[in-house]
Amino acid sequence: MLEKLLSLDTDLLLFLNGLGSPAYDGLWLFITKQSNWIPLFLLLLYVIFKKLGAKQTLYLLLFVALLVTFTDQMTNVFKNGFQRLRPCNNPEINTILRVVQVRRSFSFFSGHASNSMAVATLLYFTLRSYFKYFGLIFIWPFIFAYSRIYIGLHYPLDILTGYLFGAIFGFLMFKIYRAAQQKYFPKPIL
Repeated sequence: MLEKLLSLDTDLLLFLNGLGSPAYDGLWLFITKQSNWIPLFLLLLYVIFKKLGAKQTLYLLLFVALLVTFTDQMTNVFKNGFQRLRPCNNPEINTILRVVQVRRSFSFFSGHASNSMAVATLLYFTLRSYFKYFGLIFIWPFIFAYSRIYIGLHYPLDILTGYLFGAIFGFLMFKIYRAAQQKYFPKPIL
């Protein structure tokens, strides 16, 4: 069963990665770099500040920082525990894969997927009552994590597991944040 799942995972990777074109490689390399998302983060910070005020924004940022630290460190624990080769380093497929970027660390599961999904989930549950279409924030982790498949660094299962891990812990952090917020800021905040 596991072999079949991994085989399907590889087949899906080769299909999705094969959709790429050298004409778009630069775009996806730009997308996959975390620092290039700073304008989005600054926009979110501005929106949060306008809706919550300075004190609540700093409080929320503390929880975002704790969440990212946790998901990032747990991703490394899983990567070092499973030691799944990245597709670009897998000798069985790297000759037929479109390798756009190479990393020497392990693949399972994606830190890009878990971190971005965790933050998006926490922010979504925190801010959804303020913005009608705030669910669109989930476009960010989708595009960000897909870039890892495009450039040959992750299998789809790495991405999906990262999404699941991030969503679960993003929601749990929201619950902790909300409980702490009610304790330290008893004024009801939607």
